Amino acid sequence: MPNPRLAGRYAKSLVGLANERNQLETVYNDMLYLQKIVKGSRDFVTLLKSPVIKSDKKQAILDAVTSSGNLSDLTLGFSKLLVSKGRESNLPEIVTAFIEQYKTQKGIYTVKLTTAAPVSEELKQAIVSKIQNETSMKTIDLRTEVKEELIGGFTLEMGDTLVDASILYDLNNIKSQFMNNDFIYNIR
Repeated sequence: MPNPRLAGRYAKSLVGLANERNQLETVYNDMLYLQKIVKGSRDFVTLLKSPVIKSDKKQAILDAVTSSGNLSDLTLGFSKLLVSKGRESNLPEIVTAFIEQYKTQKGIYTVKLTTAAPVSEELKQAIVSKIQNETSMKTIDLRTEVKEELIGGFTLEMGDTLVDASILYDLNNIKSQFMNNDFIYNIR
């Protein structure tokens, strides 16, 4: 069961400890590595959440998985703490919360660009430059995604703001206008 408050508290503690020991960048890279493992292996996440598997087995598996990543002692100690407290099932959420808190602390904004076709690097840079000039966002992490159902145009997500300039949005808008048109209903 997801528990964002718990994940936020553990992440905040880890961020604070990493800042105190001047290892924030190292722990951030460790968290990116763990995020890649979590997103890449559903079996690993299922194993962490399994109440049947004993905590010592989970710790051994977690050690085996993280040994190839050359993780810092701080991150390894943190993972052992999670297992000893029975919170290993929250590791995926804690990793995500840590990355979000890191980005907030560093002033990095995640912007998601969704297009109908892949875009060039020049266009990506132009979009980043436009956002930097028009907003207070100076450091931007641009994520791109291709969804052919947009038909054309793009959607741009910046925090709580969504700019939908897709053809799919326009077609749905036209459809709703036709559906609400009284003239059409009077003909039938």
